[in-house]
Amino acid sequence: MDTVPLWAQFAALAFLILASAFFAMAETALMAANRFRLRHQAKRGSRRAIATLWLLERTEQLLSLVLVANTLLNAMAIALATAIAITQFGLEQHVILLSTVIVVFILIVLAEISPKIMGARYADQIVLPASLVLRPLLSVSKPLLWFVHLFVNTLLRLFRIKPTGQIQEGKLSPDELRSVLLENGSFIPKKHKSILLNLFDLDTISVEDIMTPRAQIEALDLAMPVEEIKSQLTTCFHNKLPVYDGEINQIVGILHVRKAIALLNEDDELTVEHFRKLLSEPFFIPQDTPAFAALQNFQENKERLAIVVDEYGEVQGLVTLDDIIEEMIGEFTTSTPSAARADSFGWDEHGECLLEGSTALRDINKRLGLNFLLDGPKTLNGLLLEVLQDIPDAPISVKVGNCIVEVVQAQDQAIKVVKLRRPEPRHAE
Repeated sequence: MDTVPLWAQFAALAFLILASAFFAMAETALMAANRFRLRHQAKRGSRRAIATLWLLERTEQLLSLVLVANTLLNAMAIALATAIAITQFGLEQHVILLSTVIVVFILIVLAEISPKIMGARYADQIVLPASLVLRPLLSVSKPLLWFVHLFVNTLLRLFRIKPTGQIQEGKLSPDELRSVLLENGSFIPKKHKSILLNLFDLDTISVEDIMTPRAQIEALDLAMPVEEIKSQLTTCFHNKLPVYDGEINQIVGILHVRKAIALLNEDDELTVEHFRKLLSEPFFIPQDTPAFAALQNFQENKERLAIVVDEYGEVQGLVTLDDIIEEMIGEFTTSTPSAARADSFGWDEHGECLLEGSTALRDINKRLGLNFLLDGPKTLNGLLLEVLQDIPDAPISVKVGNCIVEVVQAQDQAIKVVKLRRPEPRHAE
């Protein structure tokens, strides 16, 4: 040491500390790197991303390289600092102890904590250039790592732990993917993000949640006089109508209104049989079918409209392909004037909202920001009947959750009109 200049000794010590810091920072950056972004960059031909993924596929070897390198570099730094202290201040016990403490403190601050914080905070910026250094080092150090792993594997077998060549990357569940999208989707346009989140929800809702209820179905009864059938066809709001014979549960087919209108222009005497010949086969679907499964059924059967039935085969409602698509991308059609009115409800200047009792709870939650439970009744009328256990004769108010609901009108064994009052915002204490 006497023949080596003091500045060269300190330069060597600084190099050892910086090298140790590099390995600590690179290790943390590799573990914290966004693998989805790396795979995307690799597909676009990024050599750095390809090198990084190559390293991540050899996680155990990479960790071994970093630990061996850090251990050797830290030990050499402590030994060199001790030798410098002895050369400058003599072979004294307190000199050796003090120099060791100082170097260990420097290593903890400069070669461990600081670089690891930087690696975690700027993982994506650090990991790509670091991988170009680590990959050749890993290839060169294979003989050393193989020798070290002989003892490591022997020790693991003593503890009945089976050594593996690679740490398997866990697969993400749909809920975990949803969380990733919610927490890390800041670069995705808001509308696109909403569509992706709604797509995950299609498996959690059933056609019963999005169907048009039985009482609101516009259908054609073949038991009516022909003149009434013709009148209904000329004023209907839909292009396709479910057709039944006397009773709604006796669905006999689906009528394309445009084909029926062509019949009205003919001079021949029209009969019910003329309309019956135009019917296509009805498509039935159980009410508890998940919305995503219903979408697949529509695709496989080339259908756009389905009659929703319960376990007894009774008609509960009607669902269309448009209903499911609207669950994903938002509402984009207005089939009837009543639908247009239903789509436009919201809080007024007094914090109140007047609604029909048949309004779906899911629509209320979406448009008014409320949190009515959806695992029971599907409409506001059903929710109030469940809460009150009776059909009120006079106006009555009840608190459901944090929202005050006032029954304005009840008629024909159902609650027709309801007024909601906006909940007061909760202030943090």
